[in-house]
Amino acid sequence: KCLFHVTACCQKVQAGRYRKSPKGDKPLTYEMANPPFYIAHRKSWNSWNTSNLEGGLRPAETALEDLFIRRFMTGTWHNLFESEVIIKRQHNIIRIAGIIRQAISSRKMYFLIGYCEEMLSFWLQCPVKLELQTVAEKKDVVFKYI
Repeated sequence: KCLFHVTACCQKVQAGRYRKSPKGDKPLTYEMANPPFYIAHRKSWNSWNTSNLEGGLRPAETALEDLFIRRFMTGTWHNLFESEVIIKRQHNIIRIAGIIRQAISSRKMYFLIGYCEEMLSFWLQCPVKLELQTVAEKKDVVFKYI
C-alpha cells in the first residue's frame, strides 16, 4: 500500500523583510526599507570587494575580516551607528563608511576616528580610512515607518 501526500506550494519569501508593527511606528532606514531583491537596483552592497569573483584570492579571509571590522566598529562606536557599516576595498585601501549620531564631543569623535584607523591598519596590514557622516538625531535617518 502506497500513500501519497500533497501539500500546498508555499512560495512566500520572508527573508530580509521586516514585519509591520500593530501601530505602524517601527522606523526603517532606506537600506532596511528595500527588500533584498533590490540589491544593485535601489540599494547597494554592504561590502565591496573583488575576492569573490572567479579566480579571486582569499575570499574566506575577506569575509572574516569584514565580520571583524563590523564588530570592532560597532563595539568602539557603541550605540552611535545609525546605519550599516559599509566596507569598500579599493586596491590596497579599506574604506569604512557609515552614519553616526552626534552624541559625543568632537574631540572624542576625532580620537575614535584616529584610534580605529590606526588599530585596523595595524591588524589588517593595509591603510584604513573612515568616512563617517553625522546626524543630529536618529529620526534624521528614518526613511519610513511600518
